[in-house]
Amino acid sequence: MRTLAYGSWPSPIDAALAAAHDGRPEYVGFVGDEVWWIEPRPTEGGRRTLVRRRNEEVGRETPPWKGGGGRRAGGREESVLPAPWNVRSRVVEYGGRPWAGAVVDGRPLVVFVDFADQRLYRYEEGGEPRPITPVSAVGAGLRWVEPQLRLERGEVWCVLEEFTGDGPTDVRRVLAAVPLDGSAAEDRDAVRELTDDRHRFVTGPRISPDGRRAAWLAWDHPRMPWDGTELLVADIGPDGTPGSPRTVAGGPEESIAQVDWSDDGRLLYTSDRSGWWNLYRDGEPLCPREEEFGGPLWKLGLRWFAPLAGGLIAVVHGRGATALGVLDPETGEIVDAAGPWTEFAPTLAVDGERVVAVGASPRSAYEVVELDTRSGRSRVVGAAHVDAVDPAYYPEPQIRTFTGPAGHRIHAHIYPPHNPGCVAPGGTPPPYVIWAHGGPTDRAPLVLDLAVAYFTSRGIGIAEVNYGGSSGYGRAYRNRLREQWGVVDVEDCAAVALALADEGTADRDRLAIRGGSAGGWTTAASLTTTDVYACGTILYPILDLAGWGTGETHDFESRYLETLVGPLAEVPGRYTERSPTAHADRITAPFLLLQGLDDVICPPAQCERFLARMEGCRVPHAYIAFEGEGHGFRRAETMIRVLESELSLYAQVFGLNPPGIPKLELAK
Repeated sequence: MRTLAYGSWPSPIDAALAAAHDGRPEYVGFVGDEVWWIEPRPTEGGRRTLVRRRNEEVGRETPPWKGGGGRRAGGREESVLPAPWNVRSRVVEYGGRPWAGAVVDGRPLVVFVDFADQRLYRYEEGGEPRPITPVSAVGAGLRWVEPQLRLERGEVWCVLEEFTGDGPTDVRRVLAAVPLDGSAAEDRDAVRELTDDRHRFVTGPRISPDGRRAAWLAWDHPRMPWDGTELLVADIGPDGTPGSPRTVAGGPEESIAQVDWSDDGRLLYTSDRSGWWNLYRDGEPLCPREEEFGGPLWKLGLRWFAPLAGGLIAVVHGRGATALGVLDPETGEIVDAAGPWTEFAPTLAVDGERVVAVGASPRSAYEVVELDTRSGRSRVVGAAHVDAVDPAYYPEPQIRTFTGPAGHRIHAHIYPPHNPGCVAPGGTPPPYVIWAHGGPTDRAPLVLDLAVAYFTSRGIGIAEVNYGGSSGYGRAYRNRLREQWGVVDVEDCAAVALALADEGTADRDRLAIRGGSAGGWTTAASLTTTDVYACGTILYPILDLAGWGTGETHDFESRYLETLVGPLAEVPGRYTERSPTAHADRITAPFLLLQGLDDVICPPAQCERFLARMEGCRVPHAYIAFEGEGHGFRRAETMIRVLESELSLYAQVFGLNPPGIPKLELAK
């Protein structure tokens, strides 16, 4: 055990290791009885690939840090599509479920969206992908998401996003049917529209077991889907077209997060009408609890529940953290899956009585998990977590609740500095960085993140704050941020930082804040309105409310500020008052600003205006812009530079000495 100053502890978790393990498996599904999913490839330009698990049993191996090759369980995995195929949709820019598959004549048949051109492709084992949708030269073209194979009709049903002009809000969305035979590959007229475009946003349709009804969700500006959605049901005519839809649930102040059908044809959905996203069947609550069975619909195709054969329902549920369970709708009882996983992502698939989900814990990253509901056995079947280093270097988090302004509760995860070979000299508490998550209607899950471990293993503490407005704690907690963005989030983060300093956990003079997207906003707003932090790291942020709300962002969030800040026409002064750009001259703390040049959600123009307003202020800072990166960094080389630059900033401001880190040049 060595005694070294905080921030100078040697660690085997370098930036390259953290970058290589960024991201998680998504959009699980069954193709026949095989499990398939989407998996990130940071070291392959950040592409997303489709992975399958062939049904072969293999055992567990020794971890590599003990001389072995890592742990695998449940079968041989293989990437279905080689580079440069990138399976990812851009509908509403955040995308959603980009693939669907089935076994036809004994072979997998898959349709998927390729990121480069956003066309739907048909792929059959042994062949090459073939486009089945056309290209449009209008605006951002045609985009597709949530494909569902309708083999009996020879079609793919999905959501179509079609741009009608060059502006980001010149767009319409409908449900559409694409011929599987490729006849629409060069012919837009061959795409059959299933609905009109009366609603601004729609989710993919769920078809009843008898094929006679379709159900989907819809909402309109200025609402976001967690504010209020409508659940629509329509009868499907003999020609395969849904008739006039009727609204059966939801409204301006009721959010329906997901809809599906039970085996016996009853409508299942999650609604927050009680203040919590609970599960309903034909309008009756199945398990009324003060916890969530749904969440914010940032991407189309997220699933928190899936009906099983025989009437049971697989559910992802919880308050804060989420568990995987099986709900008996007749008794309201839930039996949770046994295993080490303490957090499950909103993706589920079922095959008979098998459930596949994506779970993680503070000691393991997200992996594909299968639950056999007959035996109760759970096992990892894909993307198995591998301890690339001795897990003794992983952080040891604490779940904490703090008291904020007006006595509000603030939820947070505290990651103290931790290294099995080092301690710091007594008498001085460690530096801490407050992490503000994006969204802001989102939540920081308590799972293993090597980017967190990169700092904690070197002697820098991390505090993830699920500030007021975060999801996972009920609608009232989400609504705390209504018209209070830039106030509640800033106050809650500061309250946690100062509480840690007051109790002696953190050094009051060595506090920092960092965040991306909406978290970048909170970081910048904190640096312009408080004196709590000695420095900050701002990633792909919102900085100018007036610009962002009047054409500088995409359609999905173009009216989000009406909830978060207020209608621009009614409170224009508030937009200026809260914008970091308007008060850039108030910043006195050094900062690092990081931006993707291809970002259409938080465009580079926001950063450029912010820096122009700072000209002459002589505040040490660095601005790094990355070509080929959009909203959220995906390339390993980008993430390596981000982590090393961030650590260098803290080293210079806090007086740390991390070994082997390139020095970030700070301009004035």
